[in-house]
Amino acid sequence: MGMNMLLVCVLFVVGAMAAAPKKPMDVPFGRNYENTWAPDHVKYFNGGSEIQLFLDNRTGTGFQSKGSYLFGHFAMHIKMVAGDSAGTVTAFYLSSQNNEHDEIDFEFLGNKTGEPYVVQTNIYTGGKGDKEQRIYLWFDPTKDYHTYSVLWNLHQIVFFVDEYPIRTFKNSKDLGVKFPFDQPMKIYSSLWEADDWATRGGLEKIDWSNAPFVASYKGFHIDGCEASVNAKLCANQGKKWWDQKEFQDLDKQQWRLLRRVRDKYTIYNYCTDKKRFATLPKECRRNRDVPRKSSKKSP
Repeated sequence: MGMNMLLVCVLFVVGAMAAAPKKPMDVPFGRNYENTWAPDHVKYFNGGSEIQLFLDNRTGTGFQSKGSYLFGHFAMHIKMVAGDSAGTVTAFYLSSQNNEHDEIDFEFLGNKTGEPYVVQTNIYTGGKGDKEQRIYLWFDPTKDYHTYSVLWNLHQIVFFVDEYPIRTFKNSKDLGVKFPFDQPMKIYSSLWEADDWATRGGLEKIDWSNAPFVASYKGFHIDGCEASVNAKLCANQGKKWWDQKEFQDLDKQQWRLLRRVRDKYTIYNYCTDKKRFATLPKECRRNRDVPRKSSKKSP
């Protein structure tokens, strides 16, 4: 699939008019994060304002936030693994630390040279996931940095690519659907090998002759309610910008933008997978993930 430049232009115009999260504040890596494994596979540049993660046939590597957070806005500027990246996964996600954990996932699935990157998002509540969605990116994420962010409050979770929402998950507890609201999470990122499933369901294997695989990062933005692992309520709930009324839902223009991304670039949505779910998951209609009768998928 090639880039659709007309769509990109339309996205830019519409996105510029829509209410968007505040611009992430770029800070050095060490202010908010620390390496968690394989420190020899991390390189630091410009006083820690930029880092690179390396994956070879010995190991990958990763890092995590120093604090735990209950709601907030979390962003990372990432330049993905270039070239033949099949079998690699670059992950950026939030997760609590218990058996019945909550989790909010970005996973960037590598591909053969010239093929578009796939972004998989998923949400775990009470230790259960099975809410995968996958899209193609409409640009080459290996050429330059792009911003990937999560806005999470008591009302919704929104995944953004640059300024464009690609997925929303509304709080549907009134429908009996679990929502992450009382388990503080750390933020994680890692580069690792997953050629048993990552590219075309594991059909494309990693080519170690291309190692080391490199993902570059900068930004390291965190604007959240820092909490102890036992916290059940954010002390400043209702006071942060991301907790205000205008961020309880997308506005009309953002919903229109999201619909365009879904119509043009979605390649998998659990809400439309009748083989896995004979009955439509309750949250799907509230998240407007049910296809419109009049819509037709672009070739």
